[in-house]
Amino acid sequence: MVALGALWLPILLSAVIVFIASSIIHMVLPYHKSNYRKLPDEDKILAALRPAGLTPGLYHFPYCTHKEMKSPEIQEKFKQGPVGFLTVYPTGPVNMGKFLGLWFVFTIIVGVFVAYLAAHTVGLGAPYRHVFRVVGTAAFMAYGVGIISNGVWKGIPWSMVAKEVFDGLIYASLTAGTFGWLWPR
Repeated sequence: MVALGALWLPILLSAVIVFIASSIIHMVLPYHKSNYRKLPDEDKILAALRPAGLTPGLYHFPYCTHKEMKSPEIQEKFKQGPVGFLTVYPTGPVNMGKFLGLWFVFTIIVGVFVAYLAAHTVGLGAPYRHVFRVVGTAAFMAYGVGIISNGVWKGIPWSMVAKEVFDGLIYASLTAGTFGWLWPR
């Protein structure tokens, strides 16, 4: 067994490497540019939403409780459409610094849990391939598999989910490579 404290360097370095890789993927590479679409007649829709006084949160429409779901009125609303989710952020410019900071904290949290698992399943001086396999699997569960539920439950287009899963494979590989390289001997 390896002490978790002995893995602080791969935890931090893998977080930095994943953060940089995700920045390159989202700012330089073109394959995420088609993820989001503009609302048709956006100005009109936004003007209609403003008076509603939406506060930050996740909204589902048409809204109903589980008991109401089968009622004819709700069924008619679903038939008429649109049906979906709406995420509302606080009014004002998007605070990318906050999102990037939270993303970095997330990469550290993934690193800590991956390190915890690896420390209890991979021995001191284990070969690179063994460390890579264990860490890569655990990191992919965090970065790549979890996003699939958004396609299942939130209607995120499967093409977007597939891109995020692919990104998760890259992040997991980078995390695994970092741990394999810096694994205590």
